Amino acid sequence: MVPSIPVSVDLVVLTVRNQALCALVWRRDNPPFLRRWSLPGGFIQLDEDLPAAAHRLLAERAGLPGAPVHLEQLQTYGYPDRDPRQRVLSVAYLGLAPDLPASEKAHMSWQPIDSLTVMAFDHRRIMLDGIERARAKLEYTSLGAAFCPPEFTVADLRRVYEIVWGRPLDPRNFHRKVTKAEGFLLETGGTTTRDGGRPAKLYRRGPAELLHPPMLRSLKE
Repeated sequence: MVPSIPVSVDLVVLTVRNQALCALVWRRDNPPFLRRWSLPGGFIQLDEDLPAAAHRLLAERAGLPGAPVHLEQLQTYGYPDRDPRQRVLSVAYLGLAPDLPASEKAHMSWQPIDSLTVMAFDHRRIMLDGIERARAKLEYTSLGAAFCPPEFTVADLRRVYEIVWGRPLDPRNFHRKVTKAEGFLLETGGTTTRDGGRPAKLYRRGPAELLHPPMLRSLKE
């Protein structure tokens, strides 16, 4: 007899709020793990595929309908004891977005990742895997701009890298690298003085998906 195992989709949704990398989590109001933080998620329906389930849960469970979230499959988690109630297979998705509004759902909130030291089920492990994926993708893809508004300065982008990577970067070296990476940034023709000092150029995300050369964390800035 073929065993029947439920399949859930869990979302690691990350954004930068108040100069901190934050994850969208909800406080459980039922056992098991009563009152612990948990990732938003739910079970896949019989008539939908995994990407459709992830987008549905982003709207229904996470409370972010229509939000401009970059969503990609992260990893599958299937060890037998991950849920004390029954065997459950989880397919995790990573979502990245600029400063998103508060969720429409009760008990759901943005929390700094450093504060999420204890979570329900294996959700801290899943969240940490998502954070590492986000950090790695900033090295070789243009997804750093996914944390920025439609128009941004190089300083805005640098702050994203510093917050996600958790370390300061040399402003001049960073400016040189991102402006020389082919297709990463496009000038809008506008400037801003919101940070004070001289007017800073405004950019938008370019067409490149991969960065040439990459922005390696291992390189000394």
